[in-house]
Amino acid sequence: MITKTSKILAKCALGGLAVLMASMPSYAADWKPVKPVEMVIMAGQGGGADRLARLFQSIIQKENLSSMPVLPINKGGGSGAEAMRYLKDKSGDPHVLMATLNSYYTTPLRTDIGVDIEEFTPIARMAVDTFVLWVNADSDIKTLDDYVAAVKAAGGTWKMGGTGTGQEDSLITAMLEKEFGIKHIYVPFKGGGTVAKNLVGGHIDSTVNNPSEQMGFFDAGKSRPIAAFTPERLAVFPDVPTMAELGHPMTYYMQRSFVAPASMPDEAVAYYVDMFKKLSQTEEWQAYASKKALMTDFLSGDELQAYFLAERAAHADILKSM
Repeated sequence: MITKTSKILAKCALGGLAVLMASMPSYAADWKPVKPVEMVIMAGQGGGADRLARLFQSIIQKENLSSMPVLPINKGGGSGAEAMRYLKDKSGDPHVLMATLNSYYTTPLRTDIGVDIEEFTPIARMAVDTFVLWVNADSDIKTLDDYVAAVKAAGGTWKMGGTGTGQEDSLITAMLEKEFGIKHIYVPFKGGGTVAKNLVGGHIDSTVNNPSEQMGFFDAGKSRPIAAFTPERLAVFPDVPTMAELGHPMTYYMQRSFVAPASMPDEAVAYYVDMFKKLSQTEEWQAYASKKALMTDFLSGDELQAYFLAERAAHADILKSM
């Protein structure tokens, strides 16, 4: 039997529920960020990851792809450990993204930082970046054979510049040492831009920078590409052979992706995936990727997570062999 009192109580309960729901964040299908979005960069300023993230931020702004500003924030400490710990502490936050590179795999593998990348939310892979062996344009080195001979003649004093220790550049350096029986002094810097400047300044002897990090100096005639770590020649360097065609099947890529904290609401994930999908189709991004030798291949969702986990396993094997 429904009494007048029970009706009053029911109305009070419904009213309380309405107040409670109004006080909770709204993650409806039309979800949009309601405050600036942090774009955490797990690298220092000036390198490929930093420049690329800031390019994405610029395109997002110009194309009105986000209802709120996207703010790049560098957290490159500990080869990206600082950024990953920060992302872990932001679980469930729909206003944080992280731009990744291959230290996304290697840093947790090398050091126990309390992070499992499988817990993060995959958003989008925008491209894979390429690597090239570079020397100063004033060098007498013109070929890979010249390079190997020069490093051997240096007797262990040859300086190879790169970003961080145990990161992508140092892995490729270790691969070169193992393949050719040579030895470098590995000189770590905070970013690829700094590496490039030190090469043309004569402070290091070589680097394996991404093309985007060296392109300005290459165009100015200050740096020289020797060989590419790709299966086929890069269109921007048609005269530069690959390691594979020179008889050394050494291929390595850098993923350029975005992830989010664990437990990000599905509606927010869908919003950001759509945002990056639209970005990937812009003329500005396609032109930049072509000019900088980036291979565009958009991935998201479970397919992207499977890619991350496969790459983590592959990098675990590389580290074990070093």
